Amino acid sequence: MNSKTDIGRRLFGLSVLGAGLTGLVKVALGETTKTPPPEPIPKAALPKASPEAAARKNSGNPRTLCYVGGYTRSGPADANAKGITLFEMNAETGVLTQLGQITPADNPSFLALSADHRFLYVVNEISDFGGQKSGSATAYSIDQRTGVITKLNTVATGGADPAFLSVHPSGRYLLVANYTGGSAAVIRIQPDGSLGELSDLVHNTGPKMPERAKDNPPGNYAVSDHSAAHMHMIQADVAGRFIIGCDAGLDRVYVWKLDPDKGVLTPAATPWLTMEPGSAPRHFCFSPNGKVIYILGEQNSRIVVADYDQETGAMSVRQTASTVTAKFRGSTLAAEIGLHPSGKFLYVTNRLGDSIACFRVKDDGSIELFDEVWERANYGRSFAFDPSGKFMFVANQRSDSITSWRVNPDTGALDFTWNFTPTGTPSAFAFFTLDEV
Repeated sequence: MNSKTDIGRRLFGLSVLGAGLTGLVKVALGETTKTPPPEPIPKAALPKASPEAAARKNSGNPRTLCYVGGYTRSGPADANAKGITLFEMNAETGVLTQLGQITPADNPSFLALSADHRFLYVVNEISDFGGQKSGSATAYSIDQRTGVITKLNTVATGGADPAFLSVHPSGRYLLVANYTGGSAAVIRIQPDGSLGELSDLVHNTGPKMPERAKDNPPGNYAVSDHSAAHMHMIQADVAGRFIIGCDAGLDRVYVWKLDPDKGVLTPAATPWLTMEPGSAPRHFCFSPNGKVIYILGEQNSRIVVADYDQETGAMSVRQTASTVTAKFRGSTLAAEIGLHPSGKFLYVTNRLGDSIACFRVKDDGSIELFDEVWERANYGRSFAFDPSGKFMFVANQRSDSITSWRVNPDTGALDFTWNFTPTGTPSAFAFFTLDEV
């Protein structure tokens, strides 16, 4: 990706020097280090094992495995990844051990598992697949004993630079957000897990929006690309009735109905929620009961909390909350939002300021910031919890590392594990529990 639009996607004309300084500040709520760091681990001692040996060692026991994707091409960032890396997590310490060799893949920047964990789906965030101005998506089968993946096939997504994908709850369709393409794609999933044809491709249109929101944090020089439509996330709601899509370029959150037989998207009665101009809605997540949606604005680093009508897909905003403390000053771009598996806590990563915002979720679904934790790394693009919810892992895109925290199940507080896992330009996780078969 070499155009101004592509490079502007995540470089945004930023004050990078200011980013380094803000990342060093223990932000306003006063994080303190509870435990001293351990002695550095020699590189030769970093854990690594073969998938087969790990399977034999843990025979008969459930194992927590994780795939990590990253950037293999320069464009929105330097590219040090080589493909998709398989790790096994130690259930007691959270340490990640690489299993086997990295699976080569072209810019595998986001990953999604099938519900039965038999297949892995990956976006290839490129713009030149098959000589077209299109990205692609790749399907892999998963060895149920070792976790090793085998490529099934790769298909075009119909738009450039796909940034996100998810599997529809029916298991019949893959939903893809084409960022530069500004479109939502629906791809059929074949009975053998491979990818079939595009069943629909919807292009978003709308007026040009400002590059900054009026309510962004003071001193924020970071901007989001509003030159055109930029789909950043697409996923079904909890009930599987509607498809929700964040367009960071048009400042809209779209709502569609998916025809289960034809795989075609049609606008809901209320086709979109209009967000703060310039806010760049990036990602969202739902409450466990599906009645509340949390929408993250990238440029203004704010969360919109909205009531969600599961019958119509309509959203009614009732709260907004900043992902940085009131004392914060400087450039920041919010990246990832996610609920803890318990549903009691909500977290957001802030790039440039390099922090994790921690919120309590109240009984009515509203949120309250209770801490902001220094990431101890650079540009936390995404995060994920292991299936037990005991650990939180952050993919640090610009510092080529994964860092982790132990989550207090009662308070949601994050305690840094001092585990650093080196891996090139990480951008996404897919955790799952593998039971021996």
